[in-house]
Amino acid sequence: MKTNANEPPLPDPIAYFITWSTYGTWLPGDQRGWVEYRRGWQLPDPIRELEAAAKMTEDACRLDPEQRKAVEEQIAETCRIRRWTLHAVNCRTNHLHVVVTAPLPPKLVRSQLKAWCTRKLKQLAASKVPRGVLRDNWWAERGSQRYIPDEASLEAAILYVRDYQDLHPKPH
Repeated sequence: MKTNANEPPLPDPIAYFITWSTYGTWLPGDQRGWVEYRRGWQLPDPIRELEAAAKMTEDACRLDPEQRKAVEEQIAETCRIRRWTLHAVNCRTNHLHVVVTAPLPPKLVRSQLKAWCTRKLKQLAASKVPRGVLRDNWWAERGSQRYIPDEASLEAAILYVRDYQDLHPKPH
């Protein structure tokens, strides 16, 4: 992992903590605060939130229990096929968390997981609704990825994803 020239090198991560939201459920300007790409955490901005909502091409996506289960199963299958180690996954109605060890950069891991989950959700939707009403947007454009550097951090991330979603909701 790269660091500044005057700092000692950081150890390679042992896993990634990856999170992404469903489409339209955490817009720029959101009253809970929000993350701006390459600028970090931002305070609420109601005007910006209204502008973002006006640009949406379809309603916000909230996953039902069947869709959430399908997403978790797809994450597990994708990890198994790619021989990645899935430590934990928790799909919520408006976001999901994945703790995974993979030999790729975390943005690429996230991108591949999102793509396979989209495919799975489209297949599920196609089996239930007429062809003309399928959703185009399931996920927010980006997401977050955090490096997990050691076993203690890995254990904490797994516990958070697996056991603490309903007890301590946090912005992602």
